[in-house]
Amino acid sequence: MKVSGLQRQAEHALSSMPVHLVPPSREYPDQTAGAFGPVEVLPSVACIGVFRSTPVSHEFDPVLHRSACSLPCGWCGTPAASSA
Repeated sequence: MKVSGLQRQAEHALSSMPVHLVPPSREYPDQTAGAFGPVEVLPSVACIGVFRSTPVSHEFDPVLHRSACSLPCGWCGTPAASSA
């Protein structure tokens, strides 16, 4: 549910482009299954971003060698540890 919600949120925010969803890592702790099946733990941070590239070489014809692009993504991860 959370993962499909992340994809829908990204598709809504970036409706002009197809969105790529990176499947999250999933953990299954040794807990008794609940009413909806086994317990599944996802990473605590959900992110949506757009990665952009620039042409690889200015020598290439931009029409024949289209290398500048955008890739909208949704992914889950763990927060970075702060060094206090």
